[in-house]
Amino acid sequence: MPINILMPALSPTMEKGNLAKWLKKEGDKVKSGDVIAEIETDKATMEVEAVDDGTIAKILVPEGTQDVAVNDVIAVLAGDGEDVKSAGAGAAKSGATVQTAAKPAAQPAASSFETPAARAPQDEARTASPAPRPEEGANAPVSKGAQQANGHARTFSSPLARRLAREAGIELARINGSGPHGRVVARDVEDAKSGRGLKAPAAAPAAAPGIAPSMSDKQVRALFEDGSYEVVPHDGMRRTIAQRLTASVQTVPHFYLTMDCDIGKLLAAREEINAAAPKDKEKKPLYKLSVNDFVIKAMAIALQRIPDCNVSWTDSGMLKHKHSDIGVAVAMPGGLITPIIRKAETKSLSTISGEMKDFAARARARKLKPEEYQGGTTAVSNLGMYGIKDFTAVINPPHATILAVGTSEERAVVRNGKIEAAHIMSVTLSCDHRAVDGALGAELIGAFKMLIENPVMMMV
Repeated sequence: MPINILMPALSPTMEKGNLAKWLKKEGDKVKSGDVIAEIETDKATMEVEAVDDGTIAKILVPEGTQDVAVNDVIAVLAGDGEDVKSAGAGAAKSGATVQTAAKPAAQPAASSFETPAARAPQDEARTASPAPRPEEGANAPVSKGAQQANGHARTFSSPLARRLAREAGIELARINGSGPHGRVVARDVEDAKSGRGLKAPAAAPAAAPGIAPSMSDKQVRALFEDGSYEVVPHDGMRRTIAQRLTASVQTVPHFYLTMDCDIGKLLAAREEINAAAPKDKEKKPLYKLSVNDFVIKAMAIALQRIPDCNVSWTDSGMLKHKHSDIGVAVAMPGGLITPIIRKAETKSLSTISGEMKDFAARARARKLKPEEYQGGTTAVSNLGMYGIKDFTAVINPPHATILAVGTSEERAVVRNGKIEAAHIMSVTLSCDHRAVDGALGAELIGAFKMLIENPVMMMV
């Protein structure tokens, strides 16, 4: 029987993704483990492997398609000995066996994919939706059958219509479809550009007390002259960043603690360690420590010394973490991502340096795995390389803290009644007041200051 290849879930929270590229075409034979496609999530591009042997009979979702819901059928695989043409012809029939025939490459065994049993209610939801009655014309609105099994409404549309809507900055959900069963086609998008065929905007959700609702697209655009701007549609990463940080500032009660750290000893130690680094065969040093490597290590040890800060808030209780898993903000085109140095308190500075270089390179290429950037117990955001003196960072739940690191600069300080020059670096700790009180946060940033000013203490 033909095997449906489904859109895989590449992380526990993934609901949809973009089918970036097919690496196999119709008629190609595949074996279990062959990479067949590339899927883009909001944070990374991941390869997808086949888990069955067979022949690609039909590709149902073309490459470049945006917002494909998890568990949607994206292709059909004909098993060994099956007629490929008949399998492809019957791809849309409900009689095909629904099996997960794709998996993300290099995922651990305990992945977020659902078993067939777990998917049964969703499959029932698909088959339970009544077919359109004959008296319903091609212009009938999308029925409840367009409701996805994962509970999210989906607007059916052609690939060309999706591209045109994206370029025009128009949400597909607001366009009245004139295609079969309410499907949005290219002419509908052209009508929408001129203001015809647009649905009335949905009522905005009630704002939380004390929080003003944001302006609508129409209200914002009305403030500017036509032709004086271009619309750049949000990609998945930018939408996710906006959603998470908006939720953070609306639900997490932040407070901030700032300290100045004298890093003169750290800079001297860094220079000495880098000078003594062993060389490879090409006479290049095996590692080159940065100030940020010391910051990560110091924060990790500080959390071990003040364990009541190494926590995550939940409504039912506090999660107290045994290890310091430090997320480090990495800038990338269109946003940022925070790969995590796991058990950083146990790792040497050279190991932390090597991991960060690898993470940064793969983050910018969107090749990080979900387990490499999800979770963590705190985070570090360093804008010192941009000359920023100090700033405050927004906490990324489930973290209870985040450390914002500014640039180091020579400043005049008073020592023993004399004015001297010193290398000072300002750091600001943002704390979730539900989990970390003021005095406790002060202990944590104080422990960090002691370690960063005396780097030899990180070596013992």
